[in-house]
Amino acid sequence: MKPVVLHAANPGPMTGDGNRTYLIPGDRPVLIDAGVGAPSHLEAIDTAAAGRAFDLVVTHAHSDHIAGAPEIVRRWPATRLFKMPWPIRDRDLEWTPLADGAVVETGHGDLAVVHTPGHAPDHVCLWHHETRTLFVGDMLVQGSTVVIPASHGGSIAEYLGSLEKLLALNPRRALPAHGPVIDDPQALMHSYIEHRAQRESQVMAELAPRPVTVDELVAAIYPNLAAAIVPMARESVLAHLIKLEDERRAARDGDHWSLVR
Repeated sequence: MKPVVLHAANPGPMTGDGNRTYLIPGDRPVLIDAGVGAPSHLEAIDTAAAGRAFDLVVTHAHSDHIAGAPEIVRRWPATRLFKMPWPIRDRDLEWTPLADGAVVETGHGDLAVVHTPGHAPDHVCLWHHETRTLFVGDMLVQGSTVVIPASHGGSIAEYLGSLEKLLALNPRRALPAHGPVIDDPQALMHSYIEHRAQRESQVMAELAPRPVTVDELVAAIYPNLAAAIVPMARESVLAHLIKLEDERRAARDGDHWSLVR
């Protein structure tokens, strides 16, 4: 399995140096993620696909992964589109729904669809069993943690469950949408689980003395954070609070949160 890495040309505070999409060659190539429609990305797709019609599989419907789909279809009308059915965006496009355990055929062997909610409710990874390669979308990022956008369907509990699901596959390498290839995904996933446990402990420690707001928690847990990153930190803190609330270990009263005693 030697996919062609195609940079989506969309650097920014939320995307780092930009998204990586992957094209798997074959009689009918498969493109994993759509990027945002940048002209340089479209030209790279054209070169890598070598004039062949291809299939597009989107790992989840966040804009940096799906916004380029309309331009791809406009340029290559024969493109077939695949994604999990929630949330439905680009309603003018015809998407074939994916499901956990479904198979995506490629010229280099089948990819199994693994539903991995947490970062997004519709997030999927794609598993190539023969080479133990996992296309992980936004589930893993080397050198960083993953934002859990609680206000937009993110869930810490689901994310942790998805990590356990991926650990059980025992992947040899992971190809993420952001950052370099991950050569030891097992170690990274174990570190993520430990990190989330530590963050939960921090949140609970800050809640112990008195009720606090999400913004107060962010200021206490992430001092001196760059302004562009504060919204992401706020989402992750809120996700931890919602997990604690669901477990009846925290409760909210208006804008304030406190421990359940």
